[in-house]
Amino acid sequence: MKIVFATNNQHKLDEIRSILGDRFEVVSLKEIGCHEDIPETGKTLEENALQKAQYVYDHYHVSCFADDTGLEVDALHGAPGVYSARYAALEDPNTTGHDSEANMARLLRELGNNNNRKARFRTVIAFIEKKDVCPCGCTSIKKVSQFEGIVEGEIIREKRGGEGFGYDPIFQPEGYDKTFAELGSDIKNTISHRARATQKLAEYLKTL
Repeated sequence: MKIVFATNNQHKLDEIRSILGDRFEVVSLKEIGCHEDIPETGKTLEENALQKAQYVYDHYHVSCFADDTGLEVDALHGAPGVYSARYAALEDPNTTGHDSEANMARLLRELGNNNNRKARFRTVIAFIEKKDVCPCGCTSIKKVSQFEGIVEGEIIREKRGGEGFGYDPIFQPEGYDKTFAELGSDIKNTISHRARATQKLAEYLKTL
């Protein structure tokens, strides 16, 4: 089965392809000729994921899914949350979006010596399935589904590990003494927030 994943992030593609396996052919935006910067103006992860999937569906008329992920830190009242990828840029306009080093630096600075380091990664996947074309041919019939994955953990005080991406070097998942960046992709892809959401998507796809 061929489905479009609304991303050109190679890290995300590799993770999703590894989790879903050979049964599904997951193609990127670039592979369908989409080079637009898809807007993410939602106030929640759910809104952003659906917005991206809807854009691809409306413009390319294919079954597709999109995800949005946020790191939610209790001591920061759930921040950075939906703004995780551009957290530093919100504070410093000279910082480009998706700057992982700057994002981690801001997060650690704001947490300071706070002993409440509890946090969680949350991923929401929105899947739009092209079902059929209505009898008059004016529009297609679709089905929208959403899947959520959460992994609890804590923010450590300094970076550890060289693998992964984003906040992985400072996030230690519950039940482990290593960060995502130390655990490596084999373990991360079985326990991560994205893995858990993707597994739910995979179970649904198997029913089609």
